[in-house]
Amino acid sequence: MATFAVDGLAGLQEALEAHRDPAKAIAMAAYMRGKFPFLGIATPKRRRLTAAAFAGLPPPGEGELGELLGHLWERPEREYQYAGCDLAARHVARCGAGFLDTTRTLITTKSWWDTVDALASSVAGPLVARYPAGHAVMDEWIASDNLWLARSAILHQLRCKQRTDAGRLFRYCELRLPDEDFFIRKAIGWALRDYSKTDGEAVRAFVAAHPGLSPLSRREALLWLEGGRKGRVAGRQS
Repeated sequence: MATFAVDGLAGLQEALEAHRDPAKAIAMAAYMRGKFPFLGIATPKRRRLTAAAFAGLPPPGEGELGELLGHLWERPEREYQYAGCDLAARHVARCGAGFLDTTRTLITTKSWWDTVDALASSVAGPLVARYPAGHAVMDEWIASDNLWLARSAILHQLRCKQRTDAGRLFRYCELRLPDEDFFIRKAIGWALRDYSKTDGEAVRAFVAAHPGLSPLSRREALLWLEGGRKGRVAGRQS
Protein backbone atom coordinates (compact mmCIF):
# COMPACT_ATOMS: atom_id res chain seq x y z
CA MET A 1 0.00 0.00 0.00
CA ALA A 2 1.26 3.45 -0.91
CA THR A 3 2.04 5.62 2.10
CA PHE A 4 1.99 9.38 2.40
CA ALA A 5 5.40 9.73 4.03
CA VAL A 6 7.43 7.18 2.07
CA ASP A 7 5.89 7.33 -1.39
CA GLY A 8 5.11 11.03 -1.19
CA LEU A 9 8.67 11.87 -0.19
CA ALA A 10 10.10 9.73 -2.98
CA GLY A 11 7.82 11.31 -5.57
CA LEU A 12 8.53 14.82 -4.32
CA GLN A 13 12.29 14.34 -4.34
CA GLU A 14 12.22 12.93 -7.87
CA ALA A 15 10.07 15.80 -9.12
CA LEU A 16 12.04 18.58 -7.48
CA GLU A 17 15.44 17.22 -8.42
CA ALA A 18 14.35 17.02 -12.04
CA HIS A 19 13.63 20.74 -12.05
CA ARG A 20 16.84 22.07 -10.54
CA ASP A 21 17.88 25.44 -11.92
CA PRO A 22 21.39 26.34 -10.70
CA ALA A 23 21.23 29.94 -11.91
CA LYS A 24 17.98 30.63 -10.09
CA ALA A 25 19.25 28.74 -7.06
CA ILE A 26 22.12 31.19 -6.67
CA ALA A 27 19.79 34.17 -6.81
CA MET A 28 17.32 32.61 -4.35
CA ALA A 29 20.07 31.76 -1.89
CA ALA A 30 21.44 35.29 -2.12
CA TYR A 31 17.98 36.71 -1.34
CA MET A 32 17.94 34.59 1.83
CA ARG A 33 21.39 35.91 2.80
CA GLY A 34 23.10 32.65 1.92
CA LYS A 35 21.59 30.83 4.88
CA PHE A 36 20.29 27.88 2.84
CA PRO A 37 21.02 26.23 -0.50
CA PHE A 38 18.18 26.15 -3.03
CA LEU A 39 17.16 23.99 -5.95
CA GLY A 40 16.10 27.09 -7.85
CA ILE A 41 12.37 26.32 -8.18
CA ALA A 42 9.92 29.20 -7.94
CA THR A 43 6.96 28.89 -5.57
CA PRO A 44 4.17 28.32 -8.15
CA LYS A 45 6.06 25.51 -9.86
CA ARG A 46 7.15 23.98 -6.55
CA ARG A 47 3.55 23.89 -5.36
CA ARG A 48 2.38 22.24 -8.58
CA LEU A 49 5.11 19.63 -8.29
CA THR A 50 4.31 19.02 -4.64
CA ALA A 51 0.61 18.58 -5.34
CA ALA A 52 1.34 16.11 -8.14
CA ALA A 53 3.75 14.12 -5.96
CA PHE A 54 1.11 13.55 -3.28
CA ALA A 55 -1.93 13.24 -5.53
CA GLY A 56 -3.79 9.98 -5.03
CA LEU A 57 -2.02 9.06 -1.79
CA PRO A 58 -4.12 8.36 1.30
CA PRO A 59 -4.25 11.38 3.63
CA PRO A 60 -1.77 11.21 6.50
CA GLY A 61 -2.39 10.70 10.15
CA GLU A 62 -0.66 12.99 12.59
CA GLY A 63 2.26 10.63 13.12
CA GLU A 64 2.85 10.08 9.42
CA LEU A 65 2.70 13.81 8.71
CA GLY A 66 5.23 14.45 11.46
CA GLU A 67 7.49 11.74 10.04
CA LEU A 68 7.37 13.28 6.58
CA LEU A 69 8.09 16.77 7.89
CA GLY A 70 11.09 15.46 9.80
CA HIS A 71 12.53 14.04 6.57
CA LEU A 72 11.84 17.26 4.68
CA TRP A 73 13.64 19.30 7.32
CA GLU A 74 16.67 17.02 6.95
CA ARG A 75 17.02 17.92 3.27
CA PRO A 76 19.52 20.74 2.67
CA GLU A 77 17.62 22.63 -0.03
CA ARG A 78 15.08 25.12 1.23
CA GLU A 79 12.33 24.09 -1.20
CA TYR A 80 11.87 20.90 0.82
CA GLN A 81 11.05 22.92 3.94
CA TYR A 82 8.71 25.14 1.92
CA ALA A 83 6.90 22.03 0.68
CA GLY A 84 6.69 20.85 4.27
CA CYS A 85 5.10 24.11 5.40
CA ASP A 86 2.47 23.80 2.67
CA LEU A 87 1.73 20.17 3.52
CA ALA A 88 1.52 20.91 7.24
CA ALA A 89 -0.95 23.73 6.62
CA ARG A 90 -3.01 21.54 4.29
CA HIS A 91 -3.31 18.68 6.77
CA VAL A 92 -3.24 20.47 10.13
CA ALA A 93 -6.96 19.80 10.57
CA ARG A 94 -6.10 16.11 10.93
CA CYS A 95 -3.79 16.79 13.89
CA GLY A 96 -4.36 17.09 17.62
CA ALA A 97 -3.03 19.56 20.14
CA GLY A 98 0.12 17.48 20.53
CA PHE A 99 1.18 18.51 17.04
CA LEU A 100 2.27 21.80 18.57
CA ASP A 101 5.32 19.90 19.83
CA THR A 102 6.18 18.94 16.25
CA THR A 103 5.56 22.52 15.15
CA ARG A 104 7.92 23.77 17.83
CA THR A 105 10.65 21.45 16.58
CA LEU A 106 10.20 22.70 13.03
CA ILE A 107 10.19 26.35 14.12
CA THR A 108 13.41 25.93 16.06
CA THR A 109 15.19 23.92 13.35
CA LYS A 110 16.75 25.69 10.35
CA SER A 111 15.01 28.79 11.66
CA TRP A 112 14.42 31.84 9.51
CA TRP A 113 11.42 34.06 8.90
CA ASP A 114 10.33 32.28 5.73
CA THR A 115 9.39 28.97 7.37
CA VAL A 116 8.74 30.32 10.86
CA ASP A 117 6.03 32.73 9.74
CA ALA A 118 4.25 30.09 7.67
CA LEU A 119 4.29 27.62 10.55
CA ALA A 120 3.15 30.24 13.07
CA SER A 121 0.13 31.49 11.17
CA SER A 122 -0.93 28.40 9.21
CA VAL A 123 -0.11 25.56 11.62
CA ALA A 124 0.28 26.80 15.19
CA GLY A 125 -2.56 29.30 14.81
CA PRO A 126 -5.20 26.79 13.66
CA LEU A 127 -4.13 24.31 16.34
CA VAL A 128 -4.46 26.90 19.11
CA ALA A 129 -7.82 28.02 17.75
CA ARG A 130 -9.10 24.44 17.84
CA TYR A 131 -7.55 23.36 21.14
CA PRO A 132 -7.70 25.87 24.04
CA ALA A 133 -4.84 24.04 25.76
CA GLY A 134 -2.65 25.58 23.11
CA HIS A 135 -2.96 28.99 24.78
CA ALA A 136 -0.67 27.77 27.55
CA VAL A 137 1.85 26.69 24.92
CA MET A 138 1.77 30.15 23.35
CA ASP A 139 2.28 31.66 26.82
CA GLU A 140 5.46 29.58 27.07
CA TRP A 141 6.62 30.57 23.61
CA ILE A 142 6.19 34.30 24.14
CA ALA A 143 8.47 34.10 27.20
CA SER A 144 11.07 31.97 25.42
CA ASP A 145 14.67 33.04 24.89
CA ASN A 146 14.30 31.61 21.39
CA LEU A 147 13.29 34.62 19.31
CA TRP A 148 11.57 32.45 16.70
CA LEU A 149 9.22 30.92 19.25
CA ALA A 150 8.45 34.38 20.61
CA ARG A 151 7.84 35.67 17.09
CA SER A 152 5.55 32.71 16.41
CA ALA A 153 3.50 33.45 19.52
CA ILE A 154 3.05 37.05 18.40
CA LEU A 155 2.06 36.05 14.87
CA HIS A 156 -0.04 32.95 15.48
CA GLN A 157 -3.31 34.93 15.29
CA LEU A 158 -2.62 36.51 11.91
CA ARG A 159 -5.74 36.68 9.73
CA CYS A 160 -8.00 35.65 12.61
CA LYS A 161 -9.95 38.92 12.26
CA GLN A 162 -12.96 38.93 14.61
CA ARG A 163 -11.78 35.67 16.18
CA THR A 164 -8.61 37.34 17.45
CA ASP A 165 -8.06 37.21 21.19
CA ALA A 166 -7.16 40.90 21.34
CA GLY A 167 -6.23 40.80 25.01
CA ARG A 168 -3.68 38.08 24.36
CA LEU A 169 -2.35 39.84 21.27
CA PHE A 170 -1.81 43.11 23.12
CA ARG A 171 -0.35 41.35 26.14
CA TYR A 172 2.17 39.49 23.98
CA CYS A 173 3.19 42.72 22.23
CA GLU A 174 3.56 44.40 25.60
CA LEU A 175 5.66 41.58 27.02
CA ARG A 176 8.17 41.77 24.16
CA LEU A 177 8.05 45.55 23.78
CA PRO A 178 11.52 46.01 25.36
CA ASP A 179 13.05 43.47 22.95
CA GLU A 180 15.62 45.05 20.64
CA ASP A 181 15.64 42.25 18.06
CA PHE A 182 14.51 43.31 14.58
CA PHE A 183 12.40 40.20 14.01
CA ILE A 184 10.48 40.66 17.25
CA ARG A 185 9.89 44.36 16.60
CA LYS A 186 8.75 43.61 13.07
CA ALA A 187 6.40 40.88 14.31
CA ILE A 188 4.80 43.22 16.85
CA GLY A 189 4.13 45.82 14.17
CA TRP A 190 2.88 43.24 11.68
CA ALA A 191 0.50 41.61 14.17
CA LEU A 192 -0.91 44.98 15.22
CA ARG A 193 -1.27 46.10 11.60
CA ASP A 194 -3.16 42.92 10.73
CA TYR A 195 -5.54 43.42 13.65
CA SER A 196 -5.97 47.12 12.80
CA LYS A 197 -8.04 46.00 9.79
CA THR A 198 -10.53 44.53 12.27
CA ASP A 199 -10.37 47.04 15.13
CA GLY A 200 -8.40 50.10 14.19
CA GLU A 201 -9.39 52.08 17.26
CA ALA A 202 -8.08 49.39 19.60
CA VAL A 203 -4.73 49.37 17.81
CA ARG A 204 -4.52 53.16 17.84
CA ALA A 205 -5.23 53.14 21.57
CA PHE A 206 -2.57 50.50 22.21
CA VAL A 207 0.05 52.41 20.25
CA ALA A 208 -0.83 55.67 22.00
CA ALA A 209 -0.62 54.01 25.41
CA HIS A 210 2.82 52.53 24.71
CA PRO A 211 5.30 55.29 23.83
CA GLY A 212 8.07 52.75 24.33
CA LEU A 213 7.14 50.93 21.12
CA SER A 214 10.09 50.93 18.75
CA PRO A 215 9.78 53.21 15.71
CA LEU A 216 9.68 50.07 13.53
CA SER A 217 6.81 48.50 15.48
CA ARG A 218 4.89 51.78 15.61
CA ARG A 219 5.31 52.44 11.89
CA GLU A 220 4.21 48.93 10.95
CA ALA A 221 1.27 48.99 13.37
CA LEU A 222 -0.18 52.18 11.91
CA LEU A 223 0.74 51.55 8.29
CA TRP A 224 -2.68 50.37 7.14
CA LEU A 225 -4.58 52.85 9.30
CA GLU A 226 -2.65 55.80 7.95
CA GLY A 227 -2.68 54.59 4.37
CA GLY A 228 -5.86 52.53 4.44
CA ARG A 229 -8.20 55.21 3.15
CA LYS A 230 -6.01 55.85 0.13
CA GLY A 231 -5.64 52.11 -0.41
CA ARG A 232 -9.40 51.53 -0.25
CA VAL A 233 -10.05 54.34 -2.73
CA ALA A 234 -7.55 52.79 -5.09
CA GLY A 235 -9.10 49.37 -4.60
CA ARG A 236 -6.21 47.81 -2.73
CA GLN A 237 -4.99 47.16 0.78
CA SER A 238 -1.54 47.71 2.25
